[in-house]
Amino acid sequence: MAEGDSRPNIVVVMADDLEFGTLPYFPNITRHLVYQGVSFDRFFVTNSWCCPSRASILRSQHVHSHGVLTNTAPEGGFDRFHTLGLERSTIGTWMQQAGYRTALMGKYLNHYPGDTAAETHVPPGWNEWAVPVRALYEEYGYRLNENGALRDYGWAEQDYLSDVLAGKARDFIGRSKQPFFLFLAPVGPHNPANPAYRHAGAFPLAHAPRTPSFNQDDVSDEPLWLRTRPRLTPEQVVEVDERHRRRLRSMLGVDDLVGTVVRALREAGQLDNTYIFFTSDNGFHLGTHRLKQGKTTPFEEAIRVPLVVRGPGVKANSTVSQMGVTIDLPATFAALGGATAPAFAEGRSLVPLLRGREPERWRRNALIEFVRPANRASAAQTPVPAYQALRTERYTYVRYETGEKQLYDLHTDPYQLRNLAAYADPALIANLDARLAGMVACSGANCRQADMRQ
Repeated sequence: MAEGDSRPNIVVVMADDLEFGTLPYFPNITRHLVYQGVSFDRFFVTNSWCCPSRASILRSQHVHSHGVLTNTAPEGGFDRFHTLGLERSTIGTWMQQAGYRTALMGKYLNHYPGDTAAETHVPPGWNEWAVPVRALYEEYGYRLNENGALRDYGWAEQDYLSDVLAGKARDFIGRSKQPFFLFLAPVGPHNPANPAYRHAGAFPLAHAPRTPSFNQDDVSDEPLWLRTRPRLTPEQVVEVDERHRRRLRSMLGVDDLVGTVVRALREAGQLDNTYIFFTSDNGFHLGTHRLKQGKTTPFEEAIRVPLVVRGPGVKANSTVSQMGVTIDLPATFAALGGATAPAFAEGRSLVPLLRGREPERWRRNALIEFVRPANRASAAQTPVPAYQALRTERYTYVRYETGEKQLYDLHTDPYQLRNLAAYADPALIANLDARLAGMVACSGANCRQADMRQ
């Protein structure tokens, strides 16, 4: 560390498509993070699809503000982020300008480097860069852009992507002579959820949780996209369980990565001066609400993700019940590191919650937005029409482009089995409509006013 600079290091580990509630399966995450840190009970994404969500995490903006609407060009994906010039100001540039040594390793944005950049493209803000440009989801047989140089990896055990990222993270930590910001984005448990060879036989008896929403029986009050879906067949349920096992196996590689990072920090004498954040870009359905797999919905399974944080001043094995959103992450990193977030940033710093304080005024509304892609192949991946959704402390309220609505009282119906939109008090609907409209229209600092509206 630079002499006299006692600012904390920050490490972020972001899984890909990991739903809430699975962390007890993973020993390193449980032992080093959950037991040593704080877990957020209600942490949500701005969009339950990879690229719009990741753009929000890089920029601290809702989807309607950053404009990366889907995973694919022309209205989304890396090409959109790059073409709009959004790379010029991200959490990487903010932290670098504040004197941090920065690194991004793993998945960046969907379809990077796309048609608008070379395979050797390294965005501003990152001192070190190790991002796959081909075959990233396979975790073997991929190509990495390593600081502008391309390197191909094969199918040997040591080529497994999560392991390669872990080794690069260990080296980065050991070499850093100044406060560092390390963003690690392994691809587990994203489909096809390929595990490391050593984990191929793990979890032989696991099956997807049979919650009350699993293969939901009655969907008669739901929007057409859900109402017309048949119940899962026994054969499809077998597929769901096998996918669940594959996902758990692939997450063991991510869990090993966490263990490597913690050991590297301890060996460097930096563990006690480092915040480690663990989260995901969106959740995932595994048989819930008749969905064999997938995301993009406004249901809890897709929009609620884990967030666990350990670090200086964080109480071990504690829980935060206040609502958080992924746009809060870059605002929090900036606050911890003394960086200046731009005026366009819309998130809130979670630092008071990390330190056990309860702010007098805090968020009561989380906005989730979804736009169907223009690309036909991408649109075929999801049956869900475009929507705007409001997650409050008690309700989930959804307005679809079709004119249909959903309303769930999460106090009485936590698994979202009874759509109350057609039966609710009109005054409640009007209130939620107004709160949702305020969130959709917000930008910059006024989002931190709209998110408190009751």
